[in-house]
Amino acid sequence: MIEYIKGRIEALTPAQVTLETATGVAYLLNITLPSFSALEGKTEARLYVHEVIRDDAWILYGFVDEDERRLFRSLIGVSGVGASTAAIILSSLPGDELAEVIASSNARRLKDIKGIGAKTAERIIVDLRDKIKSADITLSIKTAARNDAFDEAFAALTILGFDKKQSEKALNAIFSAEPAIKVEAAIKKAMSMM
Repeated sequence: MIEYIKGRIEALTPAQVTLETATGVAYLLNITLPSFSALEGKTEARLYVHEVIRDDAWILYGFVDEDERRLFRSLIGVSGVGASTAAIILSSLPGDELAEVIASSNARRLKDIKGIGAKTAERIIVDLRDKIKSADITLSIKTAARNDAFDEAFAALTILGFDKKQSEKALNAIFSAEPAIKVEAAIKKAMSMM
């Protein structure tokens, strides 16, 4: 079983990344949008892996951190949710927002996601709600380290009247890709993303 793959980013799209290891072997991994945002602008990466082995294919899913992979595995443990559906869910709702949707039993919000019907939405809520409340699984994906620059940029965006959740999401993506970015540059980038 593959735990993680570390290597040079050879190709990157919003849905997939190709990593070439030091031995010259290149792996194609399916990724979520939060992982894509965290990988943009980087030349190397270490992705945690989940393998899906079928009769006709061996498919790898890559995640920038273990929390995202843990959430993915929790979702595919729900009857009717396959790996590609779980990836779509994680691309549609950030981990903390998904946790809130499940904890508040907001099936309507889950049904808005492509490929999720009423029954599947209800199953996700029933199967994962107690796990979220008892903290058996971590649903908050840590896409950016909180630091002074992050806090200053967040405060500035809030003062300027931008939505707090959208600001946080944008800044998470920005600081994941460029941890040393200056406050002013982060604010400008975040404003262009919203």
